[in-house]
Parts: sequence; C-alpha cells; structure tokens
Amino acid sequence: MDAEKKSLSERDICTKFITPALADSGWDLHRQIREEVTFTTGRIRVRGDRVRRDKGKRADYILYYKPNIPIAVIEAKDNNHTVGDGMQQAIDYGTALDVPFVYSSNGDAFLEHDFLRTSGQVEREIPLGEFPSPNELWNRYCGIRGIDEQQETIITQKDHTETGGKELRYYQRAAVNRTVEAIARGQDRILLVMATGTGKTYAAFQIIWRLWKAGTKKRILFLADRNILVNQTRINDFRPFGDRMTKITNRTVDKSYEVYLALYQAVSGTEEEKNIYKEFSPDFFDLVVVDECHRGSADEDSAWREILEYFSAATQIGMTATPIETKYISNIDYFGDPIYTYSLRQGIDDGFLAPYKVIRIDIDKDLEGWRPTAGKRDKHGYLIEDRIYNQQDMDRTLVLEPRTQVVADRVSRFLKATDRYAKTIVFCEDIDHAERMRQAMVNESADLVSEDARYIMRITGDETIGKAELDNFIDPESRYPVIATTSKLLSTGVDAQTCKVIVLDQTIKSLSAFKQIIGRGTRIREDYGKYYFTILDFKKATELFADPDFDGDPVQIYDPEPDDPPTPPVGPDDDFPDDKPTHRPAKYVVDDVEVSIVAERVQYYGRDGRLITEEIRDYSRKSILRDYETLDEFLMVWTGAERKRAIIDELVTQGVFLDELAD
Repeated sequence: MDAEKKSLSERDICTKFITPALADSGWDLHRQIREEVTFTTGRIRVRGDRVRRDKGKRADYILYYKPNIPIAVIEAKDNNHTVGDGMQQAIDYGTALDVPFVYSSNGDAFLEHDFLRTSGQVEREIPLGEFPSPNELWNRYCGIRGIDEQQETIITQKDHTETGGKELRYYQRAAVNRTVEAIARGQDRILLVMATGTGKTYAAFQIIWRLWKAGTKKRILFLADRNILVNQTRINDFRPFGDRMTKITNRTVDKSYEVYLALYQAVSGTEEEKNIYKEFSPDFFDLVVVDECHRGSADEDSAWREILEYFSAATQIGMTATPIETKYISNIDYFGDPIYTYSLRQGIDDGFLAPYKVIRIDIDKDLEGWRPTAGKRDKHGYLIEDRIYNQQDMDRTLVLEPRTQVVADRVSRFLKATDRYAKTIVFCEDIDHAERMRQAMVNESADLVSEDARYIMRITGDETIGKAELDNFIDPESRYPVIATTSKLLSTGVDAQTCKVIVLDQTIKSLSAFKQIIGRGTRIREDYGKYYFTILDFKKATELFADPDFDGDPVQIYDPEPDDPPTPPVGPDDDFPDDKPTHRPAKYVVDDVEVSIVAERVQYYGRDGRLITEEIRDYSRKSILRDYETLDEFLMVWTGAERKRAIIDELVTQGVFLDELAD
C-alpha cells in the first residue's frame, strides 16, 4: 500500500484520502468545502509594451463554517512529501484569507497550525480519521474570541447575493467579516484602510446589509463629500436597499427611510440653521459610515467631525485608501487603529490592481532655476521680483508659457506613439494652470479636436460644461472626453476605470494626496485593453514612491500643538513705477524664455514595489556613442585598451556603471 500510495498524484491524495476524511468528520462536501480555489488573479508584469500575468494563488481546500465565513485552509502534498511539507504555504494562504486554522497533509495525517492557540498549542499532528468537525472548529474560535450566542447571530448573518451578482474578493471578505464581528462584540469606532480601486464601497454595502438584516443596525447614514460618489453608490452597490433608501437633497429631511445617503455639504453649513443633520435626533442613526474619511473628517474642526460627534451614540466606520497622520489631523486619533488594511502594493501583487510605468521628465528651468534679468517685466507689465525661481515656483508664482508648451508637446508625443484615445488626466497646479494646459494640448492635437471638441476638456470645480462631461470621461463606453486637465476635482473618488495615462505637472508633497491621484489609474479593465497605466511626471512627484511610508501601515503621529504662526502675505511692491500696475500679481507670466527637456527616465514597478529603471535618456550631453557611425567602428576602437579606459571613464561621468549595468 505504501508503494502504491507514493505513486499517487497530489490530486489523487485529495480524492482518495483528504476529502473522505473531511466528509467523515461532518463537513458538507457541497456547502462547506471548496477545492482548488484560485483567490488572486496573478500579478501583471510589464516589460516595454509586453504584458503577461503570473499564476494566481490557489488553495487546495478552503473550509467554510457558513458560506460567508471561511474558517480553515488545507494545503495538500503527494505522499512523497512529509505531513508538514505544505505548512508554510498553508500559513501564507491562511494569513491572506484571514482564517484561524490551517492544515497540511500528505494523505497520512494532518498537521494543524492554530493561529489563536485555541487548543493550547500552535502546531500538532492529527490522525487522518480525527479531523475536527465544523462545529468543533467554530466553537474553539468563539471560545477564544469570547463570542456569545447573540453575537454569533450577527456574525453569521448572510451576505446579500443575487444571480450573476458580484462576489466578494478574499480581502473584501476579510474586511467585512472583521468589521461585522468587531461591531457584534461592541466596538463602536472602526477604521478600514483599502487601496483605491479595491472596492471599499461594495465592502461597505455588505457590512451594512448584514448588520441591517440582523436587526442590530436599523437606521444607517452613509456620508461622502463628492456628489458623484453618492450617486455612484446609490445607483450601483447600494441598489438592493431599494425603496428603503433615500438620498438627502435640497436640504430637506424625510425620516421615514432606513438607509440615508448624503453629501456632507448637503446636511451641514457654516450657519446653525443650515445644519440640516440636527433635524435628526442625536440617537436617530445606529450606524454612520464615512467614505473617503481621509478628507475633512480627520480634522478636529471639520464639518464632518461635527456631524460625527453629534451622532456619537451611533457606531461609526471610517473608510479610506490613505489614512491621514499629520501634526494636526488624524484618522487614528478618532477611529482607532485600522481593523483591516489592504495596500496598493498587495493589490498589485495579487493582480487586482494595475501596475504602473513612470516616465520622469526633467525640464531645464525646473532643475537649473530661472532668474530674471535686471528690470525684467512679465507679459502684463509687472516688474518681476529678482530671485531664482525653481520647480516649486512653476505655475504657482511663475508661469513660463514655453514650459507649458513643452509639457503639452511631450504628452502629445507620448500619446501619438502609443494610443491617442487613451483616457488621460493631466493634474495641474490650479484652475488657471489647467486652462492654460487645455489650450496648449488643444493646439497639439488640432486634428482630433476638429473631429470632436470634447477630445480635450478642462474638468474643474468652477467649470459647469467640463463638470457635465465628467460622467462621460469615466464611462468606458464613451470615447469623449479623452484628455482631461484638472487640478483637484479628479484627484479622489472618481472611478476612471479605463484611465491609462496620468500626467503630473503638480507639486505634490502629501503622501495621502499622491496615493489618491495615483489611484485614478489603478483599475484593471482587460476588456478595454487596460492592464497597466503610465505616469508622466514633470514635477518629481514620483519620488514619493521611495518614501518608506508610501505603502506602509499608518502610524499615529497626531500632535495637536500649535506650530509657528503662518507667514503674513506679501505686501505691495513700492518699486513699481506709477504708470504700471502697482500690486504684485498672483503669478508672473513670461512668454519669451527658452525651455527644453534635459533628461528622461523610464521606470517600471518591480517585484518589491520599488521602481526599476528601464531606460535613461540624457539630452543635455552629447552621447559618446554618437562619435561612431557604426557599431563595428565603435568595437574596433573599444579593443584598444587606452581608448577603452577613456570610454569607461566617460560612461561613469554620465552615471553609467558597468557592474550595475551588467547586473
């Protein structure tokens, strides 16, 4: 028998030994056991224009106490392996799937790893015929977690399901189950951190649905700060609530509903009589969910915080992709440590989020700075303050119109070389910059603009026509608009699934803001050829990828101590002659300065989440290879030792090191 058993494949071991052992222990083969479950889609890898997917992670068995409550993972091996050979893989999968028990088996026995030590030890071997029953594992879990019968009723409440409907991904399942259990056990402030594009709103819906159906949370308020977010939520993920749900509009309140969606600006105001939320009693809502809680609600003085404090008796859930931790603002200070975190890096590694390529473009005046000649005036006649203007000043205090043209030209050349109909967002410093960039981009793409004027549009908060096209921009089925210039409006919460290009011509110092902007490109739509996205960075914003906290766990650094007083605004410049404008403009505008690109670096997302350089182009120096008309001519000179040394030295001066190049 031993020789015969060792000749069996891993699948045969499962069929002949492991599955029968589970059935004998009381596991329902159809409702509680899933075999060969692929729970990630496999990371997308990009090299040049080539795209391929890795294999997804596949668990041999996932065991469920209830259809929505996974409780154990089993990793099987053939009988030529020992009982515990699959344990490390089982632990890896079990940690991801957030189950309390994992097992390894070769068909002879089971090795159990108990994350919570419910049996008093971490690992133990179990005979093949003594695998724990579903009730035994569940009771062990409830015992160590202190879950009583009333709490169990809430925790085991079913998800909302419908034929052909969405299924929760493994990390959404973990987030939902952790949250429901925490609320059942009495926790009333909860923070969920999930990267942009990973389905926070759908997870929120399932949390609310289960608590609502269990009867523990009967009236719910869902808050967001963008009208498009509220509308998307109502029409899509929250649709099953039907006529039990309403959106608070026109600053009116109808207390006959159970689920309320609201733009926080629609229920609050600077004047007391505009605080519509106070028409509800403080204990009216049992549950308040705050979407994108990194904005507004984290600030002690914000309108969101006032609403949350007014409904302080309710359980409150904050959801964000980017928890804020600054000297004055803190999600963690209010909601507590995140109950679950699913990062951008994890989403890319699992294949649920799109990886990115970065093309960092350096402009001469940004790097070298620009100083006006003595007495130089801008195009509007203002005397330009004499100092060196650098990258931080560009399009904030100084507008170099040729620089805008250089950026527009480079973006246009990229699109012409790849896909001129690739959805593109150009992030600018402000509305004025976004309008100037729109004009420059229009001139670069006159042929396509003549076909449809919506090819390029400015979509900013002050522009009604552009804002009206926002739905079309994010609709995968709508060709136009293709290119959107913006400053803040598209930076958060907008589900632009087919966005393939993000242009950064905006100074970004905040990790939170940077993550939100990058999140506009992280959706994958294979049906539209969207596997990855490209970032064209003109302001060195992508240096934030190197920040050790970019994708780390949030750490509380909230410190509400007063800082230095703000610098007073700059006053008038008394040196202006009487016949010229006598006040300093918000921006100097210069149109007669030569601007050029000096270097480009192409990088891609590496295995460890770091950017790996794929190509460097330096336009500021003459390449040593241009001295040779053919490769043969270069190689002939290369064979001379003396000349070889000179070439190596020249490569080093250009930042090319042969050892690293070989690696």
